[in-house]
Amino acid sequence: MGSFFAIKTLLILIAILFLHPIIALEYPQEIINNLYPDLVGSGNGTIASPPAEPPAPQPRNFSSLRPALFVIGDSSVDCGTNNFLGTFARADRLPYGRDFDTHQPTGRFCNGRIPVDYLALRLGLPFVPSYLGQTGSVDDMIRGVNYASAGAGIIFSSGSELGQHISLTQQIQQVMDTFQMFILILGENAAFDLISNSIFYISIGSNDYIHYYLRNISSVQSLYLPWSFNQFLAQTMKQEIQNLYNANVRNVVVMGLAPIGCAPYYLWLYDSPNGQCVEMINNMIMEFNFDMRFMVEELNHKLPGANIVFCDAFEGSMDIIKNHDRYGFNVTTDACCGLGKYRGWIMCISSDMACGNASNHIWWDQFHPTDAVNEILADNVWSSLHSSMCYP
Repeated sequence: MGSFFAIKTLLILIAILFLHPIIALEYPQEIINNLYPDLVGSGNGTIASPPAEPPAPQPRNFSSLRPALFVIGDSSVDCGTNNFLGTFARADRLPYGRDFDTHQPTGRFCNGRIPVDYLALRLGLPFVPSYLGQTGSVDDMIRGVNYASAGAGIIFSSGSELGQHISLTQQIQQVMDTFQMFILILGENAAFDLISNSIFYISIGSNDYIHYYLRNISSVQSLYLPWSFNQFLAQTMKQEIQNLYNANVRNVVVMGLAPIGCAPYYLWLYDSPNGQCVEMINNMIMEFNFDMRFMVEELNHKLPGANIVFCDAFEGSMDIIKNHDRYGFNVTTDACCGLGKYRGWIMCISSDMACGNASNHIWWDQFHPTDAVNEILADNVWSSLHSSMCYP
């Protein structure tokens, strides 16, 4: 069986040798469809039904610190939304999830847990279910809902070449639909009390660079310099947070973007010497995070009763990269799962492509960190345990 998968992987490599680097990121699927038909469907063009999500282990039954955790975002926090969509941005096959509590793929873009899993446990809450993966009853949603969708961006069309996704605006609409259900079932006062005391965690924006600006979609680079593009994204986020505030949301964690210029895909694409991060990309990310931090400060002063925290994932991640020995990581540039230089050339599509031990790697695949990194970042969000990255 191992040699069979090795032959198929070799065929993918031979075919992709002739593809443009960007196409290697987006469209190895046309080749994969023929070699791995079970990844996309039955061979007749239809999307495969999502696998039954294994039940995630829940924390002990003790009083939670907050009534619920609601999650908005992209693949950094998607827990299974894209399992139900027609998209190639899916993590519903091994080796994804191999180190998760159930050792099965759930749709998380990681070998194990994502940051919001750790935060839910810290809060005394169960793992938050995907909006598309629950039954629609209040009982399923009253402890929290995860609306995040891999490939989603602040801009509606970011990531659309990968297939279907739920954009930021659409996720906000799903949040509003959930609120309406709470009001109808619980009553207005109880619903408002639940919403105003819950935590809302937002982690989105990377795809606006990966799948939009850096690819120069619609000649965006000739219309927006990096600083003006960053400000456009930050102002869009500001409006969406205000929309949440108008719906009685008061407690928000806004995650900044991680240093995607250090991601294995860009190390491969820019032929980085000695694993050096791509400075041009990281400079854009740092500037975006600065704009977001300033925007959060503005909203806290403008909106009475608002408790909005900005957490700089760039700072937290660079601390891990620079002090990797202290954190126990000895592989800082190569992904655990992938092919090519830095294992950043081809996406993670087979267990044969994965390393044996992800716990000593910073990166799990082309763009996503390992479970071990997610835990460190979650600890920083929760209590600044390892480094201070949240403001105010």
